[in-house]
Amino acid sequence: MPETQDVLLLPGLLCDSALWEAQIAGLQGLARCQVADTLSDDSLAAMAARALAAAPPRFALAGLSMGGYLAFEILRQAPGRVTRLALLDTSARPDTEQQARRRRGLIGLARTGAFRGVTPRLLPQLVHPKHLDGPIGAAVMAMAERVGRDAFLRQQAAILGRKDSRPDLPGIAVPTLVAVGEADALTPPELATEMAEAIPGARLEVIPGCGHLPPMEEPAAVTALLEAWLAG
Repeated sequence: MPETQDVLLLPGLLCDSALWEAQIAGLQGLARCQVADTLSDDSLAAMAARALAAAPPRFALAGLSMGGYLAFEILRQAPGRVTRLALLDTSARPDTEQQARRRRGLIGLARTGAFRGVTPRLLPQLVHPKHLDGPIGAAVMAMAERVGRDAFLRQQAAILGRKDSRPDLPGIAVPTLVAVGEADALTPPELATEMAEAIPGARLEVIPGCGHLPPMEEPAAVTALLEAWLAG
């Protein structure tokens, strides 16, 4: 029997622990999973410090989207505590000026009381078309509603302030999985390829039938990838 490992899971923007619900269940016996608090801080540095204070001494680290940005910050703060790394549907790049402008516009709308979480209009940016009408789309919208406006504002501020992590990629020295949904419109597969090519020995996986949220869209496939990552 393989040894049970501690795994720290990092949700994305407008996500909570429900993002990883299937993986937490599916990895029982192989992993002791803990989901970091990504709702309480308005900088990645503060998020990372909070996560590290609550985490075991050594842990495998998996982050999706904003969780990937946070994973890079955790590696900067405590590289010796991370045993392996999984980066899902994320990027090592900072925002382009267009992306930052759009993000600041959403912050402004939310501050004036126009926060609406993930609406049916925004859902196609997050999930594959086959998931728009049905339980997965509904679960994504409910999750964003639970996260709420105030945490959304903090998370967006943290994302805006993130560093360019591309210079850090060649120095990552732990076993690394890079995975992305084939139809991810927000952090498309070419950004995953960029990271995988720069991280020594990284494994790249493109998940069919997925948009930006594979742990919810194709949970069995993601669980299988994480099982192999932990066993490797």
